[in-house]
Amino acid sequence: MVRPRPGRGYRYGRWRGGPDPLAPPYDLGSAVDEIGDSVLGGSGVREALRELLRRGMDGRRGLDELRRSVRERLRQARTAGRMDGTLQEVRELLDRALDAERRALFPDPDDAARLAEAELDALPEDTAGAVRALKDYPFRSAEAREAYQQIQDLLRREVLDSSFANMKQALENATEQDVQAVRDMVADLSSLIDAHNRGEDTDERFREFMEKHGQFFPDDPQSVDELIDSLARRAAAQERMMAGLSPEQRAELADLMAQTMSDLGLASEMAHLQDALRQARPDLPWGQRGQVPDGEQALGLGDATSAVAELADLEALSNQLSQGYAGASLADVDEELLEQALGRDAVADLAALRQLERELERQGYLNRSDGKLELSPKAVRRLGATALRRVFAELDATGRGEHDVADAGAAGELTGASREWRFGDEQPLDVVRTVRNAVLRTAGGTRGDRRVRIAVEDFEVVETERRTGAAVALLVDLSYSMALRGTWGAAKSTAMALHSLVTTRFPQDAIQIIGFSSTAQVLRPETLAELSVDTLQGTNLQHGLMLARRFLARHRDAEPVVLVVTDGEPTAHLEDDGTPYFCWPPMPETIARTVAEVERVARSGATLNVFALDPEPSLVHFVHDITARAGGRVFTPDSDRLGEYVVADYLRTRRGRRAR
Repeated sequence: MVRPRPGRGYRYGRWRGGPDPLAPPYDLGSAVDEIGDSVLGGSGVREALRELLRRGMDGRRGLDELRRSVRERLRQARTAGRMDGTLQEVRELLDRALDAERRALFPDPDDAARLAEAELDALPEDTAGAVRALKDYPFRSAEAREAYQQIQDLLRREVLDSSFANMKQALENATEQDVQAVRDMVADLSSLIDAHNRGEDTDERFREFMEKHGQFFPDDPQSVDELIDSLARRAAAQERMMAGLSPEQRAELADLMAQTMSDLGLASEMAHLQDALRQARPDLPWGQRGQVPDGEQALGLGDATSAVAELADLEALSNQLSQGYAGASLADVDEELLEQALGRDAVADLAALRQLERELERQGYLNRSDGKLELSPKAVRRLGATALRRVFAELDATGRGEHDVADAGAAGELTGASREWRFGDEQPLDVVRTVRNAVLRTAGGTRGDRRVRIAVEDFEVVETERRTGAAVALLVDLSYSMALRGTWGAAKSTAMALHSLVTTRFPQDAIQIIGFSSTAQVLRPETLAELSVDTLQGTNLQHGLMLARRFLARHRDAEPVVLVVTDGEPTAHLEDDGTPYFCWPPMPETIARTVAEVERVARSGATLNVFALDPEPSLVHFVHDITARAGGRVFTPDSDRLGEYVVADYLRTRRGRRAR
C-alpha cells in the first residue's frame, strides 16, 4: 500500500484495502484437485469445471451464489408497482375535468349548456375514447381546461419516456421548440439506424448525432451499437409491458399512445424507428409476454417500461449465470448488467472465475481438442499424487503400512563399498569420501589458501545391493453395478493412487491398470481419469487375467503381483473365437474358464489378492476359492477405505517378497 507524504515522498506498507489485488484469484492446485474429485466420481471434465465455477472457492462467489443474488433482485423488482399508473392518472384527470365542466354548465339556463351536457354524457366509456372526443371540445371551465391540458402533457411525456429513457424530465414544461427538437432527433435517429442496418460506416454520423442530440441520451452511449442496444431493449420492454396488461387496458393505452404520437407528428417516424430497431436486434424477445411488475404502487408508462426492462435484464442475467444452455460460456455473462444488478464486487468475482478458467488451460491442466475439454497428463499426475497423499494420510492415521517421506532413499541395502559418481546415479552420496577426495586433490594448491573446493570428479556414491522390482497388474471392475453401488469413484481414485505410488516411489517397478466388463482393456492413467463404467452387461475377469498374464510375461525378472477390485462374480467369458459371452446367473463354463486363467496366473508365480466390494455370499465364496488356488488373500473393505487397503497390500507384498 502506497501513501503520499507531503514533501517527503511515499511510504510503503501492507495492503489494507481488502483482498490483495495482485494475488492470484484462486489456488490452481486446489482447483485441479476439486475438478479431479468430480471426475473420479464419474463427472466429465466439462461438467466438473462447470460445477467448480458454480460453487466458487477461496472466498470468491461462484455462479450459483451470484445467480441467487440476481434472483433476489428479480423478486424485489417484481414488486416495483402496477403498470396501469398512466391510465389511472389519466382517468383521474379526466374525471376532474368532467366534474369541473359540469359544475360550470349546471347554473347556465342556455340551451347551449344543455347541449354541452348532452355531449359530455355521450362520451365513450373507455378513457382513450373520451380523451379523443374531448380534443376539440370548448371547455367553459378554466379548471377543466387545465386538467385536460395536464392529460395532454402527461401523455406526451409518458409516451416518449417509454421509448426514450428520462425523456419525461426533459419534456417537463416543454415548449413547441422542445417538441420540434424531439421530432428532429427521431428523424435523425431513424436515418442513422437505417444506415447502420445497411452496413454503412456510421462512426462519423454517430458523433455528429450525439453532438446535436446528446441531451436526450444521458446514459452517453459511446458507439452506435451501444445506442441501438439501449433503444432496442427499451422498445422490446415496452412491447412486453403492453403484453402484460389486460386486453381492455392494452387497448385503451395503445389508443392513447397512438393519439399522442399523432398529435406530436411522430406516428410514422416512431413506427419506422420501431421496425429499424427490430431489424438491428432481432435476437431480443419482441412481442413476447414476459415477467411484469405487480406491486401496489401505480407506475407511469415510462417507469413501467423501465421496470419491465429491468425485469428482462435480470431474467437474462439469471439465465446467463445458470450456464444451463447449449454452448454456454462465461463470456456470455453481461458485465454491465451484472454491475447494475449486484455492483462492482460481483464483476470482480466473475472476472476471477474467468481468470481461473483461462489459467487452468494456460498452465496446462486442461486441454481442448476438437471442442472437447480434457485433463492433461500434468493434471492426471497431480490427481494421482493427491489421491496417494490421501491414502497415506489414512495409513498414517491408522498406523498401517509405509508413510510418505521427503527424501528419496536408497535403492537397496548398503554394501559398505563406494565408487565414483556417474551421471544418472541415484544412490546416496558418500560424503566422507567425497570431501576426502577434494582435500587430497587441493592439498598441493596455493600456499595460504586453505579452502576446500569440491569438483565433479570428487563425488563418490555408496554402493547398494540390486533390488528386484515388482510387476503389478491392477484389475478394476468396470461393470455398471460399480456405479449403482457408488464404488466406481473409489476404484478410479485407488487405481490412480497406486499408479502414482509405483511410478514415483518405486520406479524400478512396473504397473499396468486393466479394466474389465464384458471384455477387458488396458487403461492409461489419462484414460482412467475420465473413464465411465461400461453399460454393457458382463464381468469378464477371465479376459482381464489373460491381459495381466501377458503383462507379467514381459517382466519375467520382476516379482509378479495381481490385484483385483470387483463387486461381483464372473458373468462373462471369451469364447474360443474371441467373442464375449454373457450369462446371468453365471454359467459353469464361465466359472471354469475364469478358474483356469487363475491357475495359469498362479503357475507364473504371481500373488493374487482380491478386494471384494460386495458381501454377497456367492461372490465371497468364489473369491476365497480363487485366492486359495493362487496363494493370495481376500479383503472386504468399505469403498471409502479401498485405496488404503490396496496400497498397504502392495507395500506389504513388496516387503514380503524382498524378505524371501
